[in-house]
Amino acid sequence: MIIVLLPGILLSAQEQKTESDTLRKDALNVFMDASDYIRKEITFVNYVRDIKDAHVYIISSYRTTGSGGGETTYFLVGQKEFASMKDTIVINTSPDDTQDIGREKEVNALKMGLMRYVLKTPLASYIDVRFSMPVSETVSTDIWNSWVFRSSIGGFLQGQKSNTSSNIYTSISANRVTEKIKTELSLSYDRGDDKFDLGDSIVTSLNQNKSIDILNVWAINEHWSYGGSLSMGSSTYSNSDLRVSILPGIEYNIFPYSESTRRQLRLMYRAGFEYQNYTDTTIYDKMEEHLWMQSLSAAYEVVQKWGSIDLSLNWRNYLHDFSKNNLGLSGSVNLRVAKGLSVNFGGSFRFVHDQLSLVKGGATPQQILLRQKELATQYSYFNHFGFSYTFGSIYNNVVNPRFGGGGGSRMMISF
Repeated sequence: MIIVLLPGILLSAQEQKTESDTLRKDALNVFMDASDYIRKEITFVNYVRDIKDAHVYIISSYRTTGSGGGETTYFLVGQKEFASMKDTIVINTSPDDTQDIGREKEVNALKMGLMRYVLKTPLASYIDVRFSMPVSETVSTDIWNSWVFRSSIGGFLQGQKSNTSSNIYTSISANRVTEKIKTELSLSYDRGDDKFDLGDSIVTSLNQNKSIDILNVWAINEHWSYGGSLSMGSSTYSNSDLRVSILPGIEYNIFPYSESTRRQLRLMYRAGFEYQNYTDTTIYDKMEEHLWMQSLSAAYEVVQKWGSIDLSLNWRNYLHDFSKNNLGLSGSVNLRVAKGLSVNFGGSFRFVHDQLSLVKGGATPQQILLRQKELATQYSYFNHFGFSYTFGSIYNNVVNPRFGGGGGSRMMISF
């Protein structure tokens, strides 16, 4: 009996495998930075490694929403026979959503977004679209009027025989974000204590920061907005018992704000008042100051199929003495240079000429080593660079998490 049935079973299995291979060959080729979860859940496309092999390439961007959740935007762009097709998908997650809920929302949205492309392939006859929940006839009212409140507290304690370190931090925020108005309020407190036993002496260190920040922004149109900020705080590191600044400003975005997830070029000017009450006498023999200041900044962000660029340039100076200024450039670039090869680099550089709060007499060696006091400098910088190269099969569909490993060959060098 078994001998009679076995050839039939093998023949049926072979036919299914041949049909499956044909479907895989005819499946839509997609280029995107897909997680293992996406590959596991969306199996009706081929995930290719090079953008030139793709029928559709997908790039994404992410930003935090006013509720404290997230907004992920996927841009689907067709190539080859799909060259005239483009789509944008937006997925919103709330701060209460777990990671699993968030990624499930993304997968469901991507499935729906890919359907009109899959419709033009032989796999379309195997797709079944269903609506799982009837639409409610009523709309609930937001009793919070878009306000979102958040609080957090945390810290750590660590040590060994010769030293101990502890830190505690807490924050409270209230935000309201709509299309026309953005309001952000936050309070924070951070304290760090260190103790070192040097045998013949005990060295202690304390760093403490407090701050209150309020920001209000109003939209004028698709390019213009205006607003202002109020900031109060103190810092043992910056020799400040009390700092208060009021800075109104105006911003112009060369691109419409509705395109902000893909590209931005924002120019902002702010001018206002700053009050400083110092802990110790400064190098300019001041215990307090009333200052007028201004700032000008430019920010450029773009996300395209070749990668992304994020650059910002900031200038700030005090009006009583233009030599007291601060100029900084920061940014990051991620480029796909060639098939399988990508480069990323970035960093920041700042010219510093506005350290009005430096303590007269400088800092002790102990304060320098423990980073208790701000030190005089004319510049600061940070840079990073790296590249990655991937080669092998153009398809990358299979997910195998055994032993924590992945498939394919990859070489990465970072500096």
